[in-house]
Amino acid sequence: MTKSTELLQGTLDLLILKVLSLEPMHGWAIAQRIRQLSKDVLRVNQGALYPALHRLEHQAWIEAAWGESENNRRAKYYSLTKAGRARLGAEEQSWDRLSTAVQGVLRAV
Repeated sequence: MTKSTELLQGTLDLLILKVLSLEPMHGWAIAQRIRQLSKDVLRVNQGALYPALHRLEHQAWIEAAWGESENNRRAKYYSLTKAGRARLGAEEQSWDRLSTAVQGVLRAV
């Protein structure tokens, strides 16, 4: 992430879970999808992405399997687990509460 678009701790996890709810993807594709969906505002670098993927895998919210990328290269594909879908729902609710609270402060001041 660039300094101007640094995310709150945990937000990257939420974005990864959301992107993987669409379909299994390899790391580079996850970063590109986040960039695309954010209209090029959020750029996730490998130094942030791969530790987050390993953390989510360790928590059993995602799982990984080797496959072949669109470039015919071996790549690790990540997919959401059942526990990951449940976590995504909880994280989306938490994000909604947080963003509503921040908007309330910004509008009031």
